[in-house]
Amino acid sequence: MPPFFLRNWFALSLPIAVGLAWVIPDLGAADGPLRTSITTKAGVALIFLIQGLTLPSTALRKGLSQWRLHLLVQSFTFLVFPVMGIVLDRLAGGWLAPDLRLGFLYLAVLPSTITTSVILTGMAGGNTVGALFNAVLSSLLGVFVTPLWVTWLMKASSQQQPLGPVIAEIVTLLLIPLVLGQLLRPICAVWADRHKKRLGILSSAVVLFIVYAAFCNSVKQRLWTQHGLNVLLPAAGGVLLLFGLAVLLTEVLARALSLTRPDLMAARCCAPQKTLASGVPMAKIIFGAHPGLGLILLPVLLYHPLQLIVCGALASRWGRQSLLPDPTVEGLPAAPKGPLPSKNRPA
Repeated sequence: MPPFFLRNWFALSLPIAVGLAWVIPDLGAADGPLRTSITTKAGVALIFLIQGLTLPSTALRKGLSQWRLHLLVQSFTFLVFPVMGIVLDRLAGGWLAPDLRLGFLYLAVLPSTITTSVILTGMAGGNTVGALFNAVLSSLLGVFVTPLWVTWLMKASSQQQPLGPVIAEIVTLLLIPLVLGQLLRPICAVWADRHKKRLGILSSAVVLFIVYAAFCNSVKQRLWTQHGLNVLLPAAGGVLLLFGLAVLLTEVLARALSLTRPDLMAARCCAPQKTLASGVPMAKIIFGAHPGLGLILLPVLLYHPLQLIVCGALASRWGRQSLLPDPTVEGLPAAPKGPLPSKNRPA
């Protein structure tokens, strides 16, 4: 198999999973032969158990001192980005299907990625320890912060969902497996690190299964035949707008904090990222058997390949230009070697 397909098999498999849901929706529907109402929940628990086993908790201790980077990434992930989503909803929500509106709000409150953030930071010649710290911290905070944001936003938009059952499922299927994995890590760390790639493939396969099940239920409910391009085009446009604003605001805030060049690279590669690996299983728990789960997940599914392609290209360019005496990045200011002087900060 060509290396390109091996490296990008997950991203290429996402449209296949959606296509299968169109072809054989009965198989993956909640009441279908695969009993996805039960098996997807088991899959969610498995994903977070694997996350607990593979999360390098030592990174939290190593990165504690880099407070400006952490302040930027975490506040951007859980405050600035959600505000962007709310503003977009207020400005354009009236033209979107209700479930798609909810999907954009859900995308906005998701935590950052782990693996992608660290890899991109390394490509850009940035602070990989700081990136790993923020990725791990974001993932842990997201278990609590994301459901709270979603519950508040649904209440504000008159789509209130009972908080008690959501918290119970989060504790049972997300928190307990995650903590169990961390408790087992001192015993299983060598084994987990040796098989990290296989465990990652297993987690990705479970995510694909959850995506397939979500779209099966949407197809069965005929949501896509009701909306068609009236959903897809606004979703793509909204994702492009959110991503562009995220990249731009990250740059402005990072320079306002006078980050060193390695920390600037870490901020660029962490703050705009949104996790699909945790976002899909969390959506399954938060929204339960919501018939529009496929529509809710659509912005997340579109955002994922966009951030991989654009941030991958930018990180590669930043990495090459870090070797030059006076690098510049097209469309973005150059990253300095040390703290930025105040005159270079944006007004």
